[in-house]
Amino acid sequence: MRLGGRLSGAIEVLNDIETRRRPVADALKDWGLSRRFAGSGDRAAVGNIVYDALRMKLSHAWLMDSASPAALAHAVMFRQWGFTPEALTAEFEGDKFAPEALDAVSVSAFQSRKLEDAEAYIQGDIPEWVVPLFEENFGAGWLKEAQALAARPSLDLRANTLRADRDKVVRSLEEAHARATVIARNGVRIPSGEGPSRLPNVTAELSFAKGWFEVQDEGSQIVADLVMAQEGEQILDYCAGGGGKTLALAATMHNKGQVHAYDSDRKRLAPIIERLRRAGTRNVQVQEHEKSLIPLKGKFDRVLVDAPCTGTGTWRRRPDTKWRLTQKNLDERIGQQREALEKAAAYVRPGGYLCYVTCSVLPEENQGQIAAFLQSGHGFEAVSALENWNTLFGHLPVKPHTSDGQTLTLSPAATDTDGFYFAMLRRQ
Repeated sequence: MRLGGRLSGAIEVLNDIETRRRPVADALKDWGLSRRFAGSGDRAAVGNIVYDALRMKLSHAWLMDSASPAALAHAVMFRQWGFTPEALTAEFEGDKFAPEALDAVSVSAFQSRKLEDAEAYIQGDIPEWVVPLFEENFGAGWLKEAQALAARPSLDLRANTLRADRDKVVRSLEEAHARATVIARNGVRIPSGEGPSRLPNVTAELSFAKGWFEVQDEGSQIVADLVMAQEGEQILDYCAGGGGKTLALAATMHNKGQVHAYDSDRKRLAPIIERLRRAGTRNVQVQEHEKSLIPLKGKFDRVLVDAPCTGTGTWRRRPDTKWRLTQKNLDERIGQQREALEKAAAYVRPGGYLCYVTCSVLPEENQGQIAAFLQSGHGFEAVSALENWNTLFGHLPVKPHTSDGQTLTLSPAATDTDGFYFAMLRRQ
């Protein structure tokens, strides 16, 4: 397919997302299944246009004076893929699959408008009602943080040190331009690329089948490191999900001690079995039912609560969720987090640690949640997570954001990672 056909495909997908309120991944999958003639490069290019359009939906629409799928897709070409309106018209010459020419009003708007004249939330490409929450968390730097969440993300991997060191993984992925991450001790990064370029399917690599690495954002690796897991300890990953942090903790502990992995959603937990086998992990106990954990209450050295959240820190990877977020969603997550914290706290031994993590950058889910928990009389005190950061990463020029001097927030702008919050508490 030429660029014209790819742009037309992206417009179709964007229209499908808008009219049927569908997740972007589902819409792209259905488009690909119904277009058997589209090769992998075509599907990747269409996906790139769609994701680029959704990440910067508000600013694209403002500059084009239109929020139509066609206007958004053309804005991607003009702003992110390096085409002028004239060059794009020339590119489509003779391409019968190219979309209809963009109306003159949108072209004129794009050529005359300057983004700095738009309201701040439009410049930041976030819902207007979320702006006060970003301001509360990031202060005067909130706009920079918001804009960083609208950029393309890299593909991050964690070298599984039970099977291979980081240098070995980097060498095995040399053709994908892999390099060591700046912060995470075992991280490997593959750049996002530009325009139609596609990220490699690393899970098809022989090195992946051998268990040399796992796909995991650098921020997720960092918060797993900040738990400060030690060999021989008893650790509970209370909201383990697919097991990414469980695997990282087990590798840090060199298969010594035990990590118990539990999640109330058994479907989310199911993939961990195959991942553990491939990784060569031997010190993980997967708990299907919470009743199995009851005899272990008050006995864990460290309990990690990777709490359910709005996922605002992952907006680079899941931009469609940005535009579906509501106050009701936020309130529901806050209630779930409170419940998870209270239940998990019971498993921490006296003197042990409760580590709270979200992939959110909203203070109500983070600092506010921890402050409320500490005031509720559960017998915990705050411990400086920044001390852990300085122990592990203090030699680096990169610093996380902190609004209270104890807990920390990772973000695309501050640490070049997804957005994560980390707090550490000690049971008295």
